[in-house]
Amino acid sequence: MRSGAAGIRVETGAVRSRTGCRLDYSLYRPASARSGDLVLLGHGFMRDRERMTGLAESLAETGLTVAALDFCNARPWDGGHVQNGFDMMALADALGARRRVYAGFSAGALAALVAGRNDPRALGVVALDLVDADGVGRLMARGMDRPLIGLFGEPSACNARGNGLAVYAAAPDASVQRIAGANHCDFESPTDWVCRLVCGSPSADGARRDAVLRATTEAIRSLTAGAAG
Repeated sequence: MRSGAAGIRVETGAVRSRTGCRLDYSLYRPASARSGDLVLLGHGFMRDRERMTGLAESLAETGLTVAALDFCNARPWDGGHVQNGFDMMALADALGARRRVYAGFSAGALAALVAGRNDPRALGVVALDLVDADGVGRLMARGMDRPLIGLFGEPSACNARGNGLAVYAAAPDASVQRIAGANHCDFESPTDWVCRLVCGSPSADGARRDAVLRATTEAIRSLTAGAAG
């Protein structure tokens, strides 16, 4: 255990996926957290939970308990998106969360949608530059009975030319917000040279990244506040 920003306790641990592999996670626990509430964060394709650190800390600073996990079922040839979603649910169960908000970036947003669609304790889903694969997102969205909030950037090869927009169109209760000028790397925090090489550099002053963090935090807070009591 270590102390993070503003006195946030950061704990690490691991649980087992139903497939038997190890799900490592980091848990960000503020002193003022509401008992039983948990935000779960999923990283992008072939990334890791360290790329969600900035968002996890931003959320924890507002009083939310946050868990970011490493997906253990994804492979370069198979994203394992459905299993990743169920692994997010398994972690929420293991941590004893009563109310859950699922969120994620890119392929992690797709996993979050799978979790939010299938978990009766989910308050909703917040998807960051979601990338759909094999129609999984559209299928999950059509049966979604909770809010789906999407943030998205400019269409590019890295977000499959914005194919996530069709997911929101299929959901009964969806809202979308465009972050003007944002590229795929602006939606993970911190990003790294790999993303910059493939998808382009974030804004030099961090303005778009900060806009993403603010909008994501507000979206997640709206789900927990809307279900208060």
